[in-house]
Parts: sequence; C-alpha cells; structure tokens
Amino acid sequence: VQLQASGGGSVQTGGSLRLSCVASKRTIAVGWFRQAPGKGREFVAAIKWGGFSGAYTDSVKGRFTISKDNAKDTVFLQMDRLRPEDTATYYCAAGGDGLFRGLDSQLSWGQGTQLTVSS
Repeated sequence: VQLQASGGGSVQTGGSLRLSCVASKRTIAVGWFRQAPGKGREFVAAIKWGGFSGAYTDSVKGRFTISKDNAKDTVFLQMDRLRPEDTATYYCAAGGDGLFRGLDSQLSWGQGTQLTVSS
C-alpha cells in the first residue's frame, strides 16, 4: 500500500489543522501516528474503512477527529484546539485490526508531515 500524506504546517496554540492521506488501496484500517523530537512513535488515531467510529489515544480525544472518504480512498485527521505538545511529525499508516488497537507492527507507512504548534 502506498500512502501520500499532506496538510502539515505551523499553527498557534488553540488553532486547527487538517491532515489528509490518500491510500493506493484499502486495507482493514488506516490511521495516524506521530513522533516528536527525541521521543518514540505514538499512536494517534485510526479508523476502519468498513466502519464509522475512530479509535484515539487519550491525549487527543475530544480534540482530534479521524474521518474517511471511501470514494477517494482518503483519510483525514481534523486537529482542533492544538497544543504545543502536539508538535510532531505525523505519519499515515495502513494495516489490519492491530492498527485500530494502536499497534504499529506490520503496517505500511506514508511519508511524514510536520506539525508545529507554537505557544
């Protein structure tokens, strides 16, 4: 699976940004991870192509919303009320059920897109 992510940028605290990721084909689930400087990769959110609800890490619940456009094989991550601690490189990922549970094994990865949130 090839994944093409876009939409990163720089915003101020409290701002919003939307990431997009186009997949070359559908797997069971698609989602986002992030990696901040000096830190490990962290699960952010995931959704199943055949489902409607997203799965989120606790720190983004209520602020981030994952959605998809099946007709365009595209997944979105709407990020609102951004905080400086959201600053990271965000990676789109595709895989099986494990991704929906936040696992990062056996996934296809897109290139990263940078988000910087300034205070």
